[in-house]
Amino acid sequence: MKQASDFPSLKVITHPLVQHKLTLMRDKTTQPILFRQLLKEIAMLIGYEVTRDLPLASQPIETPLAPMNAPVLAQPVTIVSILRAGLGMADGLRELIPSAREGHIGLYRNPETKQPHDYFLKLPADMGCAILVDPMLATGGSAARAAQILLDHGLTPASIRLVTLVSAPEGMQVFAQAHPDIPVYTASLDERLDERAYIVPGLGDAGDRIFGTL
Repeated sequence: MKQASDFPSLKVITHPLVQHKLTLMRDKTTQPILFRQLLKEIAMLIGYEVTRDLPLASQPIETPLAPMNAPVLAQPVTIVSILRAGLGMADGLRELIPSAREGHIGLYRNPETKQPHDYFLKLPADMGCAILVDPMLATGGSAARAAQILLDHGLTPASIRLVTLVSAPEGMQVFAQAHPDIPVYTASLDERLDERAYIVPGLGDAGDRIFGTL
C-alpha cells in the first residue's frame, strides 16, 4: 500500500484538531449541518499550513508611535473551488483570508469512464497564488484537469496549491504524475479506491453530505 512518503509533493496535516474533526466527519451519523461546520473548521486549520510560505513584501505604514516598513502579502490570493464540493472548503479559507478572490471550476466525472468533463469556468484575471480546493482526491482526474486549467491561464506550478480533505493513493499517483511540482495538502491519505472509485474508508460522497442530497 502506498504511503505518504511515496509522494514528495504530498503533505499530510497531522494536527490533532484536524484529525479529531476528520473522525467526526467520517462518522455516517454526522448530519449535514455539523458536517459543513467541521469541513469549514478543518479548511481553516489546513489553511494555516497552506499559506505558511506565501511571499511577503514591505509596505510603509505609521503606527501610533512611529513609521515602519511592515510585511504584507506580495500578491493576491485566489481560492478556486472545484464544484460543487469544493465550496465547503472555500468557506473556511474565506474566513481565514477575507481579502481572497474566488474562482470556480465546474467538472463532473463520467460514471462509466471516470474521466472529468468541464461544464463551468469563472476565474479572476489576476489570480496571484491559487489555492485549489476539493474535499476528495479520488481518481485524481478532476484535480489534475483543474490544475491544468489554472496553468493554461498563466499560473506556474509554484503559484498553485491543491488542498483536499481525504486522498486516495490512486488519485495522488495520477495527480503527482500530471503535476509533480504542485504541492498537495490533505488531512489523510486513505487506503484505496473501491470499484465505484469511492475512497475507502473515506467518508462517502462529500458533496452529498455537505448539501444533504443523499
